[in-house]
Amino acid sequence: MPRPLRVFICHSSNDKPAVRELYQSLRAEMWIDPWLDEEELYPGQDWNLEIEKAVEAADIIFVCLSGNSVTKDGFAPGYVQREIRIALDYADYKPEGALFVIPIRLEECEIPKRLSRWQYADYFEGQRERAFERLLVSLRRFADAANLDETDSSAPKAVRENTAREALKSAQFVFSEPRQPVSIPATQTLSNGMDFLRVPAGKFLMGNKEDNKLAYRDEMPQHTVDIPYDYWTARFLVTNEQYHFYVEAVGGEHPISDWQNKKNHPVRYVSWNDAMAYCEWLNGAFKAELPAGLVLRLPTEAEWEKAARGVTGYEYPWGNQFDKNKCNSSESEYGDTTPVGAYSPRGDSPYGCADMAGNLWEWTHSLKKNYPYRADDGRENEKTAGARALRGGSFIDYVRDQRSACRGDHIFLSLIHNRGFRVVIAPLLAQ
Repeated sequence: MPRPLRVFICHSSNDKPAVRELYQSLRAEMWIDPWLDEEELYPGQDWNLEIEKAVEAADIIFVCLSGNSVTKDGFAPGYVQREIRIALDYADYKPEGALFVIPIRLEECEIPKRLSRWQYADYFEGQRERAFERLLVSLRRFADAANLDETDSSAPKAVRENTAREALKSAQFVFSEPRQPVSIPATQTLSNGMDFLRVPAGKFLMGNKEDNKLAYRDEMPQHTVDIPYDYWTARFLVTNEQYHFYVEAVGGEHPISDWQNKKNHPVRYVSWNDAMAYCEWLNGAFKAELPAGLVLRLPTEAEWEKAARGVTGYEYPWGNQFDKNKCNSSESEYGDTTPVGAYSPRGDSPYGCADMAGNLWEWTHSLKKNYPYRADDGRENEKTAGARALRGGSFIDYVRDQRSACRGDHIFLSLIHNRGFRVVIAPLLAQ
């Protein structure tokens, strides 16, 4: 029977508030079992013994760092005398890869030399929601790769440690561009170079509350949507060059006359029918490369929004504060499309998708119908006429339309020159 991922949290006593917040966030994830001394140690217990037992049982160790806990040359006096010393000593004598350590900076500080071999993550005040989302992506990849199973606990220690090492070889923990493959693939890449990033099954917050002054009425009410399957969202919008191979194959005409000068820009001047036809061709060309039961298609509104803002409902892909340096919007004053990924990774969504704010509005599979969103209420019927939803804003739109919950459609957005699309690998939708 699968067991939770065990995370041991080391910290300085001066950093209790931030560490306690991190612990509570981890604890809210049912598939993670975090260990924090103030929560797990009880009066009368042998402190050293309990720490050693917890470290030995852990899959991952978080070492929380701040200006209080480290100096330019290493750990601050006294800090290394606590559980950090036990944890790192244990990690040092374990076989390489049998235990994974993640240094977590709570603020700007030096990484001690003893921790420099491990990639660190930032968990800064004011940015913790996004930082936690990205940590979850990495933790989920380890859990997927390790295939954690309680029945393995009876196996000899050498066998368990070798299993962990092999899992870690395939699970790459990435904090800037989460694109490495795992056993349940975190990415999928077609032979034409299109990269897809995994969005795990589960619930997320869709839409906006009525007290959000930036929100339009069609974004309300905010509600929880459960997507019961994993799917993979294209990291980038379809480019001019990728679209060229399609029109060449079907004997069509490229909508951009000088597309050769902008090969890696997103294709635009495409209708919903154009995007659907491209997906049909793409399936025919790359069907053999897809996992069983999955197809290439346009994302539903729900799939697009979850990929753009994560499970907790960020205002923008990168967080809740607008930043013109993270997307191609009217505020950027560029006045044209930019190459896909030009604002990556700083403007990426929690799952690593680029340009989900700005550049071009993106077609979705869905009819634009009132909320709450329901996949089975007819809005995903491809034969039904009506306005299809567009998402993400474009280079000519201002901040309000760059929000991840903003919903456009082809009637509201009469200009076709600022529309593009990306595709997903996902189950076929019921009609």
